[in-house]
Amino acid sequence: MTVPPHAPDDTSDSSVTSPLSRVKRLTGAPSGPIIGIDLGTTYSCVAIVKDGKPAIVPSREGHNTMPSIVALTTKHRIVVGHPAKAQMLTNPTQTVFAAKRLVGRPFMSDTVQQVKDQFQYEIVEGPDGEAAVRLGADVWSLQHLSAMILVEARELATAALGVEVQRAVITVPAYYNEHQRMAVRAAGKLAGLHVERIINEPTAAALAFGHARKQAKLVLVFDLGGGTFDASLLHLDDKVYEVLSTGGDTFLGGVDFDQRIVEHLVAHASQKLCRTFEPDTSTRQRLVEAAEAAKRALSQQAETRIHVPYLVVTEGQPFDLDLVLTRPELETLCAPLIARTMDVCREVLAAGGKQVSDLEDVLLVGGMSRMPAVHEAIFALTGKKPTNAVHPDEAVALGAALFAASLGQEEGITLIDVLPMSIGVGLPRGRYKKIIERNTPLPHAKAYGIQTVKDDQAELELAIYQGEAEATDENEYLGTLKIAPLPLGPRGSVTLAVEFALSAECLLTVTAREVSKNIEVKATFSTRDTPEVVKARLERNNRIAAAVKAAQVKMHSKPQLVPVPKSWFGRLKERLFGA
Repeated sequence: MTVPPHAPDDTSDSSVTSPLSRVKRLTGAPSGPIIGIDLGTTYSCVAIVKDGKPAIVPSREGHNTMPSIVALTTKHRIVVGHPAKAQMLTNPTQTVFAAKRLVGRPFMSDTVQQVKDQFQYEIVEGPDGEAAVRLGADVWSLQHLSAMILVEARELATAALGVEVQRAVITVPAYYNEHQRMAVRAAGKLAGLHVERIINEPTAAALAFGHARKQAKLVLVFDLGGGTFDASLLHLDDKVYEVLSTGGDTFLGGVDFDQRIVEHLVAHASQKLCRTFEPDTSTRQRLVEAAEAAKRALSQQAETRIHVPYLVVTEGQPFDLDLVLTRPELETLCAPLIARTMDVCREVLAAGGKQVSDLEDVLLVGGMSRMPAVHEAIFALTGKKPTNAVHPDEAVALGAALFAASLGQEEGITLIDVLPMSIGVGLPRGRYKKIIERNTPLPHAKAYGIQTVKDDQAELELAIYQGEAEATDENEYLGTLKIAPLPLGPRGSVTLAVEFALSAECLLTVTAREVSKNIEVKATFSTRDTPEVVKARLERNNRIAAAVKAAQVKMHSKPQLVPVPKSWFGRLKERLFGA
């Protein structure tokens, strides 16, 4: 993946200093210990294995986790973690939180457009068309902001181990798409880290749970964090961790629970003021912090007081927000969110071909999994009390560190993961054709065949999507594969096999080969087109559908697949999102 060029260069711009200016770039082959990093939406965590035992590395302030927050101070200095969180109230427009939700997403995507106004900081379009953030006069890619958090993690681990850290295993939500996984790899590179492997967060938590147990078990991992939700069904057998199915929602987490409480507080204030109350940026942040504190308190007690003094001045008089929120009220507010997690769990069990009676353990991960209503919902669904064998905030980082320590060992840990979302191509009239189905075991490769539709056709294009919907515009647009130059000849005489190859960590590579002459054809991947442009192009190319059908008949293959011998796919020529 190419590094976005638009972030400020710390080495040349003295007006802004950031953690990236401290990065020691890798020279030669990376060496030394490999650490595990849980790059979370709201909090991140770093772990190491020392003397055979996994351990959390505390933050500079002594906490086992650090806020995944980056902020620009009034002195033009970028700070990370607890110092950044400390200025959320006083400088919310220059404090970036929950950026993990948008990393790797195009700015013009429906997802970004729907949520960009919910943040106090400014989300803008970067030169590469991706979502970026404006801090002061500069625009930073979200990869760069993630890299700053990774720099902090790297420096903490270096201090704990006493040697320079150059290598890491980084975790991501199981339901991350291809763009987002590649963006995390890019962030690692910017942080001066060689990313040995990206693994899914529920899988990492299962590693922490299964460590040294040497038991064969069927486990459901329920991972409800600050910004994302994943559920994965795994079979554990000593050092073999096999994911049977996975599902999730990258816009379901603790911040959404906070938002429900904030809406309740705003409604209460409107009622007391006898008018519609619309909090400004700073006031909204005060409400968010009050909501988060109340949510945490109600995991331990039946009710809590929410007091926000001087919320607003009305008719010359200050108004204090002061009310009691009970646990039943909170559960009512958040019931639809919890119901969504249960729906995902049912889908994951069904996709894995298992019944709730087959489960032997339910593992809860993520800060929001502490909520008593979540425990009750899990018990109602599965009939099992969730295990407390792992720490919900630390399990993912510990699992990543355990896997990191096993790399290179003869009898290391074996992970068998699955594709979280189907990958396919766009067809005319807005249709979507799946090439590799969701929950396919990884690694995996599959070929898709097309023919030229006119004489001396010089290039072909394929719009690639990820998702489960039948319509292309309801799925995530990954980009357009442009194959050129093609051998010239009569229409239908040039047949192409395009291989979609997924690695063990779910990173996609594509290779195009001209079948009759057995030659590789240059394939470039563009992500800058908007979904509207892609849709218009597909409508103009209705003849491609007929050409595909003709190719299928001619080659006597399964629908839209070319039976090309695997040996024909030599080296993988083009990786998605750039060389």
